[in-house]
Amino acid sequence: MKTTYLFIFPIFIVFVLNLSISLLFAQAPATPKILFTSTRDGNYEIYTMNPDGSEQVPITRHPAVDYGAAWSPTGEKIVFVSDRNGRPDLYLMNPDGSNVRRIFRRKIVGRRTSPTWSPDGKQIAYMHDYWPDGGGTSGMYIATLGDQDEEFIIGQFYPAWSPDGTEIAYRASDLEGTWIAFINVRTRKVKPLLPKKAFRWETNPSWSATGDKLIFTGNKHPLPAILDRELHEAWADKDTVYIINRDGTGLKQLIPEDGQEVQAAALSPNGDEVIYTQEINNQRQLFKIDVNSGVRTQLTHIGQRNIGADWFDPAYMLSVSPQPHLLTTTWADVKTHKLH
Repeated sequence: MKTTYLFIFPIFIVFVLNLSISLLFAQAPATPKILFTSTRDGNYEIYTMNPDGSEQVPITRHPAVDYGAAWSPTGEKIVFVSDRNGRPDLYLMNPDGSNVRRIFRRKIVGRRTSPTWSPDGKQIAYMHDYWPDGGGTSGMYIATLGDQDEEFIIGQFYPAWSPDGTEIAYRASDLEGTWIAFINVRTRKVKPLLPKKAFRWETNPSWSATGDKLIFTGNKHPLPAILDRELHEAWADKDTVYIINRDGTGLKQLIPEDGQEVQAAALSPNGDEVIYTQEINNQRQLFKIDVNSGVRTQLTHIGQRNIGADWFDPAYMLSVSPQPHLLTTTWADVKTHKLH
């Protein structure tokens, strides 16, 4: 018996080590893949698909609401939002949906949503929306994976980390409207993408992999003086997608205002295509548009809601080298800086 035990024990150790390694070093997709959320099975679940809309596969199967998924820079992890512990919070999983784990151990106050990765994959920026009695400040935060503390950045929302790591684009707002702005990661200086009143509404920025272009959802039309339901819906249907150079030049409207409002657009890594959500036949479906030709393709056809998208392409995984000194040591260096 003793000899048998000594023989089996090393095999067990090897099995456990192999299992741990497989969970720790998940394999990234070998071909381009898109993450999105769908209610086609009666619940909000996260799916993957090919850029042409084929092979739509669920990677979460949980009674909770799962959404807002984003690829890590190397494609080996996915961060997403789930309320499986009672309130929306951030979780990690492997590309196949295995090894789901909560990022923060402490009980959440409010909700954490809209995660975006730093280019080195060590940090995430996100929205932390505190409940009125939560005692905290709602806005954009940053956290280093493995740590339990979060750092407040600015009281604004919908962050998108630039591919070079130097800045975060986000939706700024006041009583006059919303606009896309940038906050410098090192100095925390803030500047708008366009003049403040160029649009009545700008939100949800998304970068190309090279960082030279962005898209955002926008609405140029004045808000109706009387906000009855029909007028508001007609105004919202003017929401569409624009693409622009990082320096604010080359603004171009991509989608005509001839249908329902456009939501949650995401730019492909090469900057040539955009995925967005739009209502058709009382259902929200995902579409793709070619930036250059304007050709539109419907990618999803089933389910009441198909929303959100995030694009991973292994060809662009290492195309941009982040500046390490602006990432992992930044937040300790700027704690004393005031917001601008």
